[in-house]
Amino acid sequence: MIIRDFTDNDLYKFTTLNAIMKKFHKAEVAYQFINRGNTPFPDDFANALRDEVNAMQGLSLTPEAESFIRQQCPYFDNEFIVKLRDFRFNPDEVRISQHGTDLSVDIRGKWWRTVLWEVPVLAIISELYFQMTGQKPDDFKPRAIEKSKEFAAIGAHLTDFGTRRRFSFNVHDKVIAIMKEHMGNCLDGTSNVYLAMKHGIKPIGTHPHEWFMYHGAHFGYKNANNESLKNWVDVYKGKLAIALTDTYTSDNFFQNFSKRYSEIFYGLRWDSGDPFEFTDKAINHYSKFGIDPREKIIVYSDALNLEKVKSIRKYAGGKVKDLYGIGTCLTNDVGVTPLNIVIKMTAAKPEGFSDFVPVVKLSDVVEKNTGVSKEIKACLKAIEQVQ
Repeated sequence: MIIRDFTDNDLYKFTTLNAIMKKFHKAEVAYQFINRGNTPFPDDFANALRDEVNAMQGLSLTPEAESFIRQQCPYFDNEFIVKLRDFRFNPDEVRISQHGTDLSVDIRGKWWRTVLWEVPVLAIISELYFQMTGQKPDDFKPRAIEKSKEFAAIGAHLTDFGTRRRFSFNVHDKVIAIMKEHMGNCLDGTSNVYLAMKHGIKPIGTHPHEWFMYHGAHFGYKNANNESLKNWVDVYKGKLAIALTDTYTSDNFFQNFSKRYSEIFYGLRWDSGDPFEFTDKAINHYSKFGIDPREKIIVYSDALNLEKVKSIRKYAGGKVKDLYGIGTCLTNDVGVTPLNIVIKMTAAKPEGFSDFVPVVKLSDVVEKNTGVSKEIKACLKAIEQVQ
């Protein structure tokens, strides 16, 4: 069994679950696995994946994990913790099939019921792939030690974002132990709740693209960013205030990022496009409102490695509070080719809607766009009218 603990998942899925329960309890959604790297999957992979997904129905929040979450996540109220304690995965929500080497995974159901599937399913697919193709990790520990020391030497503050495409749980576990030993206070934490608990570090996360994608379906693309920010603030009252910027392009985000929200949110997350251009746009945006950008955070998180962090830190350090979320470079640098895979929301049915409507993600690079082409064009047209 690959996922052995209910909290072997990223914090942002739990924070989003809480917001969904409070705002959109009756909404339904659909997700789809996207094999960006066109990886061919071995024979019988779908059946093995099915067994792993079925095994997750036995997972539940342990008393130890409940205590940890209550201590580390004060933004969760007791009502949510009680609901989390009662939560059980329903494998019937996940449809899996295989045609030759092509893998198909679709997830459908109530949004609050299905939001927790994405990260563990991706982690299972990644680890299971390397198991079934007979690929073994090399001696990755010296590299992880060297990276950790170099990150600390340049003063780069890191959070581990590596759950979704890790080589394996065991590698992930060992890498975090190495980072904790060699990075000192430059290791801010991990997105993985279970590993944060195991290693005594902070669980870190806010919201994903799907939060904004849903709002586009519910409220229209013109209002999606504003309604997303409004509802997040309604739930968390200024906590967990790092805003993800690129669901409908960062230019559109900044047009909707009012002075009020610029003050409430203490930072932004960059996840696509040019990090230097984004830094300049953020600084100019804050300066326009008389806000000192040096008091604001930018979390850089798109396919980072040591060299990229060094260049970003050299450019942005001192201009903003620069933090870094790093995944595959740490948890799957073991001598194999990591999978390029994602699971994205494809459609939503808000309460009161008669049917599902498509959702899209535009990003700041075309390659990361998701959604059907017709809907992407409609979204582009809608946000252009706002500009």
